[in-house]
Amino acid sequence: MALKVKLIEHTPNPEKVIASAAKLCYSAVGVDEILEELDQKKVEGFLNRLMSYGHASPIEHVSFTFAVEGVSRSLTHQLVRHRIASYSQQSQRYVKLNQFEYIIPPEIETDETAKEIFVKAMEESQKAYDKLTEILKEKYIKTGMKKLSAEKKAIEDARYVFPNACETKIVLTMNARGLMNFFEHRCCNRAQWEIHALGDEMLKQVKKVAPILFKNAGPRCVKEVCPEGTMTCGQITNIREKYSKI
Repeated sequence: MALKVKLIEHTPNPEKVIASAAKLCYSAVGVDEILEELDQKKVEGFLNRLMSYGHASPIEHVSFTFAVEGVSRSLTHQLVRHRIASYSQQSQRYVKLNQFEYIIPPEIETDETAKEIFVKAMEESQKAYDKLTEILKEKYIKTGMKKLSAEKKAIEDARYVFPNACETKIVLTMNARGLMNFFEHRCCNRAQWEIHALGDEMLKQVKKVAPILFKNAGPRCVKEVCPEGTMTCGQITNIREKYSKI
């Protein structure tokens, strides 16, 4: 199942909001004058100043909400480590998966033998889930529980047989500072391939609505020396060219 990312909402005029916060920090203005004369040139000036100073707190005033599907539970286990964010994920406790979708890693997809083993494992997981659900459902019905309630309770435990490859859907919201941190870690070549792809797609979409703010966003090596030391991928020139075009 293919990755699908949609920026479903964001703070209106995000760059102007940040510029107004910066203006309050660096100018003798009150709340009544905070938005006065904030044309595009001044907005860009305030944002560039913030970035050069490393003054990141004003960018926390804007947030971006994404809807994501076609990702694995393996990815979302990594994603929620970014704690300054909000998440709403499709529940395996309340949603019965009559045929679960799954994500096949590219290296397995392109190897016929490996793919055969992988797909067979997915099919066995579904069979086990179906059998466990039915067994537990009947057990609960015998205790006097209604069918719908029995099924809901049954899948609570049956879902434990699902693999990390199981496809899931999630809505996430991050402020701009949190996003910058996310891109630094997950757009890096050393990030796991799936969350790297997610990071790249999210970056493409936020750049469309806040190009000044995110113009230097991406892995840390876009704007400084690679922090990975001896574990560097050694592709800094190619990476900088790639993210300058996103």
